[in-house]
Amino acid sequence: MGALPKQRITRARQGLRRQHLRLKAPHLMVCPQCREMKRQHHVCPTCGYYAGRQVVEIEVRERRSNPN
Repeated sequence: MGALPKQRITRARQGLRRQHLRLKAPHLMVCPQCREMKRQHHVCPTCGYYAGRQVVEIEVRERRSNPN
């Protein structure tokens, strides 16, 4: 038989123990090329630049006009 707790752990104590397990928002910064928000140390998804040079060719989507 395994170990059993002597007392019930309250929700507050349980939350204090688990407070580092929460989801964290990604760290964002402004892209120096296009001024859009991007993740740090990642290629900009809007313009394809990283560290001052273009590393990914971004396709420009054409917007379809609404026939209505």
